[in-house]
Amino acid sequence: MRRWQFLLLVLGAAVAALVWSGTRKNGFDLSNASIPVGEVLSGGPPRDGIPAIDKPRFIAAHRADFLSDESRVIGVSLGDEARAYPIAILNWHEIVNDHINGESIVVTFCPLCGTGMVFETSPYTDFGVSGLLYNSDVLLYDRQTESLWSQLKMQAVSGKRLGEKLTLLAASHTSWADWRARYPHTRVLSTETGHRRDYQRDPYQDYAKQRRTYFPVANQNSRYHPKEMVIGVVQGDSVKVWPFAELAKTGRVIVDTLGPEAVTVIFNAQARTGRVVDASGEEIPSTIGFWFAWMAFYPQSEVYQH
Repeated sequence: MRRWQFLLLVLGAAVAALVWSGTRKNGFDLSNASIPVGEVLSGGPPRDGIPAIDKPRFIAAHRADFLSDESRVIGVSLGDEARAYPIAILNWHEIVNDHINGESIVVTFCPLCGTGMVFETSPYTDFGVSGLLYNSDVLLYDRQTESLWSQLKMQAVSGKRLGEKLTLLAASHTSWADWRARYPHTRVLSTETGHRRDYQRDPYQDYAKQRRTYFPVANQNSRYHPKEMVIGVVQGDSVKVWPFAELAKTGRVIVDTLGPEAVTVIFNAQARTGRVVDASGEEIPSTIGFWFAWMAFYPQSEVYQH
């Protein structure tokens, strides 16, 4: 083989290796990613460095003495079962693979975006924490295909399941006092998770008060404080967001529209929570989180203003 041919082969192999390494992060293949690979960042921990809870244990509400009335929880009610997942635990694990009333679900929480979202899954799919972020939001991965899934985009962004969507379920991001009052027979995720963590310590203390984010995000909008809490809804082609600062001006019940449809927003200022229902009174799955996070993914959102 001539010297120049050999050099071309070596150069080609080096370029291929560079491209390959550039599309693999934390061991995940991003070669077919639908999001910019350069904007997929390591959050610090390796894959599963933040361990998902795969065998959750639950206790009765009266035994949850590690919670105060003001403690935050993600509440889920399916059929005649209600469960509360304390943020104090989710801060350390971000994902709980669970089954309620015969349905498989995954409870997800991104501390950096303040977003607690619960999705319907199949009995044959469970999720782990990839250790990767996109727009400061957690990327999940399913252990069966190692596809990456964006929490706030609610779909797979790389891998064999690219483009598949997650089904968002109605859930409450609220105070323990509010959830317990609405569902007194609720069960609560136990601190006996199988992992040693200090669930009384908040690893993100004061983060919600700061204007800065730990990682760069797209579509920054300065209309509100970056960590202003909002309720966001995606329904078909309609996308709308209700900032708490605006809802607080109006009272408990706000009659509004979502695209062409009439909706009602029920806001609880004391519990720092809210939900959106349609004209028939059926709850529309929504997301409560930080303003910056919602706008990073949905800059086209209609913004409610009083």
